[in-house]
Amino acid sequence: MAHSYMRPVLLIALLVALIALPSVAQASGYNAVTSLATRVLIYGIAAASLNFVLGYGGMVSFGHAAFFGIGGYVVGILYQHFALEEPLLGLIPGTNQMLITLPAALLVSGILAAAIGALSLRTGGVQFIMITLALAQMLFFLFVSLKTYGGDDGLIIRRTNELPGLNMRDKHTIYYVCLAVTVAFFALLYRLVHSRFAQILVGLRQSERRMAAIGLSPYRYKLVAFIISGMGCGLAGALMANFLRYASPDMLHWTKSGEFMVMVILGGVGTLFGPFIGAAVFIVLESLLASWTEHWQLGLGLILLLVVLYTQGGVQAVFSRLPGRR
Repeated sequence: MAHSYMRPVLLIALLVALIALPSVAQASGYNAVTSLATRVLIYGIAAASLNFVLGYGGMVSFGHAAFFGIGGYVVGILYQHFALEEPLLGLIPGTNQMLITLPAALLVSGILAAAIGALSLRTGGVQFIMITLALAQMLFFLFVSLKTYGGDDGLIIRRTNELPGLNMRDKHTIYYVCLAVTVAFFALLYRLVHSRFAQILVGLRQSERRMAAIGLSPYRYKLVAFIISGMGCGLAGALMANFLRYASPDMLHWTKSGEFMVMVILGGVGTLFGPFIGAAVFIVLESLLASWTEHWQLGLGLILLLVVLYTQGGVQAVFSRLPGRR
């Protein structure tokens, strides 16, 4: 019973800490912490999106960087056409309004996820992994070749997208916008993972034959889950492009998908807030290790190995086994 009361208290305490973080960072002279926390929020959305298909549906996708990158490029391309005052394809006007670019990123990444999922979900296992990886890499090379949108150099977004009544040039404002989007995202994800739909996904992960035997269509449910997951990554990519004011082909590279996978494993596969914790651990470790050595990936790899071997469920599992927790 005490455990059921503790979780809301801890979540409220975490939210209060996140709200106070910019002011505390500024007062203590560590302004860079706010930018670090913004990255954690954005990557937390991307990692949680991947975890929805990986942890609940058992779909190991190495192509989620495609949706992350597409979300970023939607923001960048719309801004470029807004700045040049040239409609995209002669029909779609450019814009610098976040209330338009974020839904556009969700829509385009959802359409892309539907296309990739429709092809890749006809297979399973290693074949599924390789198809998602191959299709994402095709998109990577496509954007490298698009000289109109920067090619290898990427696309510079000179100003963060605007929101009515807010000063989006202020880093603290961007942080709070990302925090609000993250809270809304995890609230929706909470409802989703506690729904009948998520229970069906877990059943499909355990045995597709049994679920098909009771009249459920595995392909249909897995495709919807894949689309939802892709849209979440697209949202994260759009926020990252606004934060960095830059979109590049690196956002689409398979190594970015690998980073999302590492975040999920670090935090805890198949848990709601594990990927968010994993994103925080990954970003903090990357910053600390990179300040000590240029070979920071080696140190991160050793830490990941220890987490996989000894935590039995990631960092969230370690927290759950602390004294007083069930």
